[in-house]
Amino acid sequence: MIKRISFVVMTFLMGGLIMSSFKTFQLSSSRPFIKRKHQTSMSQKISPIIKPIELMALKETYILIDARAGAPGTKEKYLENHLKGALFVDLDHQLADIKPNAADGGRHPLPSPQEFGEVLQQLGIAPTSLVVVYDDKNGANAAARFWWMMRAIGHERIQVLDGGLQAAVAAGFPVGSGEETPSKVGPYKVKEWKLMIADMDEVERVAKDKQHLIIDVRDAYRYRGEKEPIDLIAGHIPGAVNIPFTANLDEKGFYKSPEELKEKYTEALGNKKPEDVIVHCGSGVTACHTLLAMDYAGMPIPKLYVGSWSEWSRNDKPIGK
Repeated sequence: MIKRISFVVMTFLMGGLIMSSFKTFQLSSSRPFIKRKHQTSMSQKISPIIKPIELMALKETYILIDARAGAPGTKEKYLENHLKGALFVDLDHQLADIKPNAADGGRHPLPSPQEFGEVLQQLGIAPTSLVVVYDDKNGANAAARFWWMMRAIGHERIQVLDGGLQAAVAAGFPVGSGEETPSKVGPYKVKEWKLMIADMDEVERVAKDKQHLIIDVRDAYRYRGEKEPIDLIAGHIPGAVNIPFTANLDEKGFYKSPEELKEKYTEALGNKKPEDVIVHCGSGVTACHTLLAMDYAGMPIPKLYVGSWSEWSRNDKPIGK
């Protein structure tokens, strides 16, 4: 009797073991599908924003760019103190082709794509390089402009350091001084700007068209014409709406979440197409901060009016106040 019971128990246990093994086989045989799904997500576009802590944990080789600008002695400040390994890029001489008269393209007109390609070679940047750029104005100085120019030539592996220089130093990123030596690379061949650009004639043509939207990202007091600290005339382009770039940031100077930015700009743009939206500032630099915010939010990048207010206000165009 005891032997018979033992036989039944053994049969039951072996049956359970076989079923368990069969289930294990089913699960293991499905793993390649899960892995393929993971590989697909890894191939998606990287975020245009990188946090200081993410940069410090980055294992992949990257090129760090210091894009501080806007004040006398900026290069000297870079030589005194910068994030270790960062190479300096000059807004006025490398990211712009400044003309004698700002009426011709504004204060910071773009260089030719080919000239920008030469700058990238000087910085040791190749088409496959991962590049991180920062400034000392939360990305609004020239970091966003450099980001836009990189994206405009089709370079996807470019990120802006959230919070800029100050946030990275506060997070413990090492600092250095003096010149940094770029790697030697071959020519970066560039043919054209691939992102949408608007000129002054287009802006004048569509500014009061309800199917289009002109966004002025300057501070509200400049938009209202109360004071103009940089250009010759105060005011704004008639028909433009004011959405200051500072609204892209939280109280600590970091970019708001993609969800917050998407809600904000979806409401502002309504049902307008990206090609019917034009963003400008004073000279085509801080406008890129808002274009970056839209990209961070997962939205298409609208047109950039590079000449911006510095060009418009010097060409006898209508002035709104």
